[in-house]
Amino acid sequence: MLVFGDICDGQVSIHMQLIDTHCHLYNKEFTRDIDEVIHRAEKEGVEKFYLPAVDSESHDALLSLEQQYPGKCIGMMGLHPTSVKEEYVSELKRVEDWLQRRAWVAVGEIGLDFYWDRTFEKQQYQAFHQQIEWALHYRIPIVIHSRESMQESIGVVREHQKGDLRGIFHCFTGGYEAARQIIDLGLYLGIGGVLTYKNSGLGEALKDLPLESMVLETDAPYLSPVPFRGKRNESSYLKYVVAKLAEVKGVTPEEVARITTENAQKIFGS
Repeated sequence: MLVFGDICDGQVSIHMQLIDTHCHLYNKEFTRDIDEVIHRAEKEGVEKFYLPAVDSESHDALLSLEQQYPGKCIGMMGLHPTSVKEEYVSELKRVEDWLQRRAWVAVGEIGLDFYWDRTFEKQQYQAFHQQIEWALHYRIPIVIHSRESMQESIGVVREHQKGDLRGIFHCFTGGYEAARQIIDLGLYLGIGGVLTYKNSGLGEALKDLPLESMVLETDAPYLSPVPFRGKRNESSYLKYVVAKLAEVKGVTPEEVARITTENAQKIFGS
């Protein structure tokens, strides 16, 4: 439900219903001021915060934040590709145990990351395939991390897409053709602060693509939008992504908020 919004004199002032579909608010960067961080976001209209798991070391903090803000901070369960190492089998077992123990809104974040290290590339693929199968079993979406691995990740999704797989390509930074492939597979593009970066090229890629295939995210504390680039990101900054996406698409911030929020509600079922 939209409240109101405006942009004037270069200052963004947007008050509407927004959903941060991907943020790590349980990270240690927020330990001292999480209440203020949540409050600032709520003042900007952010009503829900979806928290992706990374590995077993993140579980306690994630679960604690869920309990602190029930119905607002909502966890996912999964093994991040950069955490696929020697102990990945036992890490996957913990994910499986958690998926059996309670309901989750998504399996995430999962995928492939070939940026830092490709030592465990084969294992990353195995973990990705396995976790997609769990998502299909529990009929919940996947949230995909794909760094330096866009086409490889799209290929894995294509193998599993028989009509039932749903999900988000988190932190989408690819070009038009990759975006088109993802949309044609029935998945959403997660759009965050990178859109505001001058030389990202992301705006050009998204210009002719439907808002109906996009959701908003911050990936906080990472990837802060301009004018906070290089500083800690937080969910209240989602309004800068809204403003830029509205500019790229030639629509109002209100329309961006309405459509992307509806998309997030569709994918997460709430």
